Amino acid sequence: MSGNRIVWLSADDPPDAFPAVELALDEPDGLLAAGGDLSTPRLLAAYRAGIFPWYEQGQPILWWSPDPRCVLPPSDYHLARRMRQLLRNSELEIRFDSAFPLVIRACAAPRRSQRGTWITPDVTAAFERLHDEGWAHSVEVWNGDALVGGLYGIGIGRVFFGESMFSAVPNASKFALLALVGHMTENAMELLDCQVVSPHLLSLGATTIPRRTFIQVLERACHPSVHAPAWPNSPVPVRALRGD
Repeated sequence: MSGNRIVWLSADDPPDAFPAVELALDEPDGLLAAGGDLSTPRLLAAYRAGIFPWYEQGQPILWWSPDPRCVLPPSDYHLARRMRQLLRNSELEIRFDSAFPLVIRACAAPRRSQRGTWITPDVTAAFERLHDEGWAHSVEVWNGDALVGGLYGIGIGRVFFGESMFSAVPNASKFALLALVGHMTENAMELLDCQVVSPHLLSLGATTIPRRTFIQVLERACHPSVHAPAWPNSPVPVRALRGD
């Protein structure tokens, strides 16, 4: 982008008034625009275009589209051999969309490994609206009546845009991810967007692809903009998850 300047959006701008992702900065990687709002139409337009919000409390809304993009095709999910034994012996349970507000708040809670959180109160409220409207979903891991792990994100068409996960007990987030991948596979969903690469995600089978390739997938799999396939409404024992 000329002069390393980003585009400032107004809340009055049309929801899809984002600059082309090719104009995102190289440093910091993927920073594209600032401002606007977190309305449902703008968020859906952003995700369909390969853009997501990521900022801390006190900052303006910052919009990103990094290159390359970290993704996980469901068929590439890797479950370590030791995890298969844990699956068979687990007494935990998977539920879907039964406690979305609890999951997003658990993901937003302070962690020793990070200074703050990008899941601000405004982001939390925006995603709870998306959940109420059928776009955002949670996969939860329960130990009886206690929520001990989970993840959440947005489902548009045949793509799930993962946002965050947490574990209150060892491996709970891995169980949630396995349940998500299983649901995606059963419903012919193409891609799990992981946004930014990390060694942990790579160990689970994630990879990176050029941003232009990612955008091509979205143009095919997220248009027209429809809800992701219906999510299970019955609990699933962790030991029933397929580990192959």
